[in-house]
Amino acid sequence: MNNINPIDRYACFVALGNSGNTEDVDRLMDALALKDDLATTKLVDYALGLVDTREGRARLRHYLFNGSQQQRNYAALYFKRRGLVDLLDEAVTLGKIDEKQAFSK
Repeated sequence: MNNINPIDRYACFVALGNSGNTEDVDRLMDALALKDDLATTKLVDYALGLVDTREGRARLRHYLFNGSQQQRNYAALYFKRRGLVDLLDEAVTLGKIDEKQAFSK
């Protein structure tokens, strides 16, 4: 995903986010681990914001509690933007994310 031109890369990330299936959420989260540069993190953040399926939300919930620190932070951001405070409270209580990450504006 990293060796394609920027326009195609953007379209690929958007397609992954729009599909919202488990495998595509995994690909987006894997992109964070493979290349931690500003462009990639911004693309992943945007694409995750497009996820609007039950399957995708469930997979993001999985990452909130089981992902790497970076994956948990991006999953927390996804849920924070949707106002799912109970889920964030649970993640904070379990020590998966810190309170600042969960609730900062």
